[in-house]
Amino acid sequence: ELIRASLAVVEPVADRATAHFYALLFLHHPELRSLFPAAMDVQRDRLFRALLAAVHGVDDPAALRTRLGALGRGHRRYGVLTGHYAQVGECLLGALARYAGGRWDAATELAWRRAYRLVSTLMIEAAEEAARTSPPWWQGEVVRHERRTPDVAVITVRPDQAYPFRAGQYCGLETPWWPRVWRHYSFASAPRPDGLLTFHVKAVQAGWVSNALVHRAAPGDVLRLGPAAGTMTVDHTAGADLLCLAGGTGIAPVRALVEEAAAYGVPGRRVEVFYGARRAAELYALDGPDGLRELVGRHPWLTVRPVLSGTGPAGDALTGELPEVVGRFGPWAGREAVLSGPPAMVRRGVGVLLRSGVPAERIRHDLVGEPAAG
Repeated sequence: ELIRASLAVVEPVADRATAHFYALLFLHHPELRSLFPAAMDVQRDRLFRALLAAVHGVDDPAALRTRLGALGRGHRRYGVLTGHYAQVGECLLGALARYAGGRWDAATELAWRRAYRLVSTLMIEAAEEAARTSPPWWQGEVVRHERRTPDVAVITVRPDQAYPFRAGQYCGLETPWWPRVWRHYSFASAPRPDGLLTFHVKAVQAGWVSNALVHRAAPGDVLRLGPAAGTMTVDHTAGADLLCLAGGTGIAPVRALVEEAAAYGVPGRRVEVFYGARRAAELYALDGPDGLRELVGRHPWLTVRPVLSGTGPAGDALTGELPEVVGRFGPWAGREAVLSGPPAMVRRGVGVLLRSGVPAERIRHDLVGEPAAG
């Protein structure tokens, strides 16, 4: 409660508080500046979001441990060492003390120190465990770059060594054009015998990494990949039918899950995919030699329903906002569900599924730490 009360005071001035934190950090520990990107705007936002997520997650220790473990493993790619956590903690407390005003006293400071010790310990333990079995990052050569729409590219990468992951997960990517700037992208295929990894990338306005990947990357370029993360994985042996909601490039992890279901799913288990976009041309993953329609032709247990929310010809697609269209086909009791796409769509979709009979524990998405598209 002390931490939440002090954060409530800091939140309206979060920009100043985080700027002060980084000023303290780089003033007292200038050697750490090289671990951060040249432009700090996005990094500042991420710090406060991470703080809020940790504070709001204390009521669910298991989920907090999972989240912080992934964060600790992911920070290895920046070159973060165990000794850095204490330096960061002191500067963080200094910034909070300055901007929490009357809410900062000895009891609040002690609460923050205890909380930060817990957070850093969980992250350090996860990082040290990961270091025993995997590198902090992988080098990945672009071997294929296919433009599916003017602003969407499908990129295939060959990692320099074995890369462990599950369908439904994502990883951080760094390009040679924006050092130390990482963005998260989901795997668009299940693990393959040849070890290749596929990503769907949409160039977004002012998105440094996404624009570089879509408009500049080419075969032969080398990217860096962080470790796989995310909890949107599915036990295909469980037997419950699977319902998937995918908007835009959110189809990438859903397509990977379909591949995984084909390889490991139990007989009789059905998979139903609702794939949404504004216009028909944006449903880039429907057709082609590796498209969803081709998969439907091979797997009778798979159903794919395209959904269009904008104006223009709809063809055989359903029309309307994706979550509401899914709701019209319910109830969905007994299903397991995954959602991937724009955050607003995922949040609305979760509400629709809950009202349609899907228990909360059977709904998976990765809005926590939302994979960035920038």
